[in-house]
Amino acid sequence: MNEKTTTSEAVSITPTAEAEPLDGHPNSEAEKLLLRKCDLHVVPVLTFLFLLAFIDRINIGNARLQGLEEDLNMTGRDYNIALLIFFIPYILCELPSNLILKKVAPSTWISGIIAAWGQYFITNENRSECNIISLTGRIGVVTICQGVTTSFAGLVVCRFFLGMFEAGFFPGCVYLISMYYRRHELQKRVNFFFSASIIAGAFSGVDANGVGKLLAYGIARLDGKAGYGGWRWIFIIEGLVTVVFALLSKLLIVDWPETAKFLTDEERKLLIARLALDNKGAQMNRLDRPALKRCLFDIKIYLGMVMYFGAVTSGYATAFFTPTILHQFGWEPLKAQVMSIPIFVVSTVITLALAWVSDALRHRFTFTILGCLIATVGYVLLICQQHVPVGARYFAVFAITIGTFITQPICVTWLNNCMAGHYKRSFSTSFQVAFGNFGGVVASNVFLDSEKPLYPTGFGTTLGAFWLCGISCVVLLFVLIRENRIRDAGGRDYRFQLPEDELNNLGDDHPSFRFSY
Repeated sequence: MNEKTTTSEAVSITPTAEAEPLDGHPNSEAEKLLLRKCDLHVVPVLTFLFLLAFIDRINIGNARLQGLEEDLNMTGRDYNIALLIFFIPYILCELPSNLILKKVAPSTWISGIIAAWGQYFITNENRSECNIISLTGRIGVVTICQGVTTSFAGLVVCRFFLGMFEAGFFPGCVYLISMYYRRHELQKRVNFFFSASIIAGAFSGVDANGVGKLLAYGIARLDGKAGYGGWRWIFIIEGLVTVVFALLSKLLIVDWPETAKFLTDEERKLLIARLALDNKGAQMNRLDRPALKRCLFDIKIYLGMVMYFGAVTSGYATAFFTPTILHQFGWEPLKAQVMSIPIFVVSTVITLALAWVSDALRHRFTFTILGCLIATVGYVLLICQQHVPVGARYFAVFAITIGTFITQPICVTWLNNCMAGHYKRSFSTSFQVAFGNFGGVVASNVFLDSEKPLYPTGFGTTLGAFWLCGISCVVLLFVLIRENRIRDAGGRDYRFQLPEDELNNLGDDHPSFRFSY
């Protein structure tokens, strides 16, 4: 649905005289109807767009199996460089994008970063210089350009701009979703959204998913059509699909609850009241100097960043290299792609099921550690793969993927649950996701061609990163328990004496706020 533009004043989640707390009726029929309506309008559209965006990001893995490196005369670490270059603009542009999102209607900004592309270079192998091509297109244009580029330099430039334009999408969507649900309702919605990245792998084959590989399997059979190799058709067709759906995104993405057109006035009041009750009056709707200081010096954010970094390192490792790892089992490229599909289907089902359990128990910590333990089993098997049969190694890839995609979305939701206020959530989500994506930089550079098929550096590094995630989760748990006990004992009540405008802008530092874990 097309939503009208909102301002910073319009997106303040606060209790009002018309939106009183819910007086002991947290499970009323009106609330259940409201949740179903939000589930219909908020999450599915963003999930589908994330599926398309992720396919465009990760399809380079299947393209590699279909002759990308040979046709572009790539040697040595060129493939790793092509993966790496995506993350430089992707990391740098996430915080600015989320801060802009706070000021602009989500339907306008998110559809804009999906749809609008600037100027970029495509290198022609028959010329010594780069031709500058000015295009205003839709999402998928850079992906299509990857399919028609004729040199490694052109591929690198396309990957750079793809990272720039995708930077604000994931943190922006998580931020938007979090503004519609209470904390104990969020995990299953985030996991449903996140499952698009798992499904995308089946279609495309670079990230841990299932849909991308299936799609690549079919598209690769166009090899030789119109003089294009199968890897080119993977980029071109998947990019064209994204272009078509991007045209509709402005009409479908919702805005902030205060201006969302799909809500009636009564539903809007109820939703705002539910969020206000959940936050215990904690807000941060003004980014002044004290608020910025609270964001910059919050240890929870930095722990969340390290948690996500560890999980993302494993996530991108399975995403980028699962087809390649399976190929090293002695399977042909197409069989390797097909055999990776069950991995991501099973991961999707388990991830969604545990998200429901996590929300039902209102608990996050145990599930992050569970994912770490499952993935550890897989990594240990692959590190010792010289001594285990192919079947056990295949099981190991299952374990790594399942464990990774249990932990990764919970890290995002858990930190989000510990934040209160628009700016605090915007700041924490963008910082966490930006820093976490350094894991993509690591993953794209530790699986060395010189070490295949064993990849000891790759598997050892990703295992270490995952346990860095686990250690950070343990530290965060004790930080939250300690802080809740201090507040229960009245140790933060002195903040009630602050001037009213500062008290109302403390975010999760408000003494009434309690952390969940």
